[in-house]
Amino acid sequence: MTQMQMVSAALVNRSAHAVFGVVSAVDPVNHAIKVKIQPDDIETGWIADVGGIQAGDLRIACPSEPGTHVVLLPIEGDAEHLVAIGAVFDTVVRAPVSPLDGSVVQPGEMLIRAGCGEPPASDALSSFMQENAEAGWCQIGRKGVTLGAGTSSFVISQDEIVLTVGSVRAVLSANGLKVFSGDIQTDEHSLNNHIHLVGTQSTGGPVG
Repeated sequence: MTQMQMVSAALVNRSAHAVFGVVSAVDPVNHAIKVKIQPDDIETGWIADVGGIQAGDLRIACPSEPGTHVVLLPIEGDAEHLVAIGAVFDTVVRAPVSPLDGSVVQPGEMLIRAGCGEPPASDALSSFMQENAEAGWCQIGRKGVTLGAGTSSFVISQDEIVLTVGSVRAVLSANGLKVFSGDIQTDEHSLNNHIHLVGTQSTGGPVG
């Protein structure tokens, strides 16, 4: 019996129940993956990656990455026909922390964060990529919504909208728009340094 036949026999004879596996290959076009079933390390064929998608008029796609820890469910009790119903965190790939306060989100909140570092493709933890500080993220909490990327963020709350880019911060509230550590400019003029027609003299920032 060849090695391929042995693997196929092991898969066929496996008791049909939910199992864990590690993604070994990804087909983003068809939203399909191959998975090495644990602990036997038997690789499946191409199977549907159901986790993180919505198919219809509203469509959401979030393909699994190689190294992702997933849960597999047999269809109609058939151990040869599996579907990945979702990904799980483990001791290596842990829940992301919020760029807002450096902690994991709590019940009643949601955090979507890119650039957390790809799961290791093998047991070698040295292959685990570092976080990308420029990647985008979105956090929905009880007090508002925050979008961010790098040193930029956009916060929407009940009373105000705050836009931050580097050291510049703009706050829009019912009292108006305030800009801190920056200037308001058009393509031709600057609020802090512009020239009046009378006297043609350059001015500094407004007073009062």
